[in-house]
Amino acid sequence: MIQRIQSIYLLVVTILMVICMCSSVGSIITSTNEISELGNLYITFPDGTKDYAPWALFAILLVVAVLSFVTIFLFKKRMLQIRLTIFSSVVLIGYYMALVAYIFMLAEDTTFSASWTVCLPFVALILNWLAIRGIGADEALVKAYDRLREEKEKRRVELSFFYFVI
Repeated sequence: MIQRIQSIYLLVVTILMVICMCSSVGSIITSTNEISELGNLYITFPDGTKDYAPWALFAILLVVAVLSFVTIFLFKKRMLQIRLTIFSSVVLIGYYMALVAYIFMLAEDTTFSASWTVCLPFVALILNWLAIRGIGADEALVKAYDRLREEKEKRRVELSFFYFVI
């Protein structure tokens, strides 16, 4: 069951998070026109030094990537898959909150220019939502099959009792 569409969504989420971890979030431009590069793990200052203050952004993306990858292989436990995917979505929202808080901490006399990779967690949120819908549809389908199987078994028992009485 790994070839289900929601597994593809979760795999794409994992890939997007790895891309986002490895790339820059944006540039911080100071009032003296010095440009520092903000990544998810560190800030590179114009003189080449690195400050690992934004490590929490990297940690959040790492948690989401690992969680999404592990969730792919829990296809027999669909309700747990749904819960983990919802948790992953909440953590992604927390990523944006942490990013905004970190940018505001730097906002003394600086401007922030976002990179295109800032939108990748949002795309991952959308893919998580699609995965939740797909997992929920699978769960409904399995419940319907179980209900039909139980009705068929009930009829078979009733017919066997009827033949036994005759």
